[in-house]
This record gives sequence, C-alpha cells and structure tokens, in this order.
Amino acid sequence: MLVSGFALWKSFEMVREMSAKVYILANGKALEALSAERRDNLAVEIRDHVKMFHYWFFTLDPDEKVIASNIGKALYLADGSAKRAYDNLREQGYFTGLVSANVSQSITVDSVVLDMRQEPFGFTCHASQQLVRSSSTVYRKLVTRGQLRNVSRSDNNPHGFLIQRWETVLNQDISKP
Repeated sequence: MLVSGFALWKSFEMVREMSAKVYILANGKALEALSAERRDNLAVEIRDHVKMFHYWFFTLDPDEKVIASNIGKALYLADGSAKRAYDNLREQGYFTGLVSANVSQSITVDSVVLDMRQEPFGFTCHASQQLVRSSSTVYRKLVTRGQLRNVSRSDNNPHGFLIQRWETVLNQDISKP
C-alpha cells in the first residue's frame, strides 16, 4: 500500500512537471521552453509593449507608405489618445515635411518606468530621438507617459495591452547625442 501510494504521488508530480514544459520545433530542431504565468513576466511584457509602440510611432523614413505602415502598427497598440496625436501632427504637416525634406527619424528607448501598484498600469517612457537631414542631424530628448490596460491578444497586439491617456511630457533638442 505504501509503495503504491508513493508511486501514485511520484506519477502525479512527474505529470505536473512535464505539463510545464513545451517543445517548440524551429528549423528542424526541438527546443524546450518552460511555461510561466503571465504575472511572472508582466513588467517585461509591458516594457516591450511600450517600446514597440514608441518604435512604430517615432521610427519614420521619408516615404509615405513607410510612415502609414509604421503609424498603423503603432495605433493597434494604443487608444484614441495616440490617434489624436497622429492627427494633430498630420494636420500640422509634420509627416509631409519629413517626406519633402527627406528626413529620417529614429528613436531609442532609454528606459520605461512602471507603476504596477494598480490597474491600469502607469508608465513613463524616456527616449532619445535622432532626426537625420541631408545637412544635419538633430538629437531630441523625449518623455511620454500614459497607462496600460489589459485587452485580448491578437496578431496586431501580441502583448494584449492597450496604451491609453498617452501624452508627450517633453520633446526638446539636446546638444549632444
């Protein structure tokens, strides 16, 4: 009876351990991945969501199709506050100016500070922008903030968050990169 009980207990323990493992086939090789609860990696996912939104919104080349594609990807990750910011920039002729002056714009996210105490989660993003013109390169410091709430995951929003109440706090030229 004791041996049977021990064997049952070990069997259930082994099944539990194996259910936490996932095997992924990549390029003909089986790779082992461990499953984890979403809350274990929540801060990492939120930071990446914020970084990807800023990358798509602020990485622009002097091509209307590239601008439309990147902004479209960014708008899947945020609510109407980002759409309003885009509409304001478009009405001011910002994107037309990028194309006509052959300006390439890129961004590097320096840090994302999170407030994980309650939902929706707050964030402040500190980033550096680089605007490359034919005659010069301008470096800018960018600080934005907003909140994130959970939504369904999709192909267009793989992290399952939506940025809301997004606003630019600071966007100014800096002297050195």
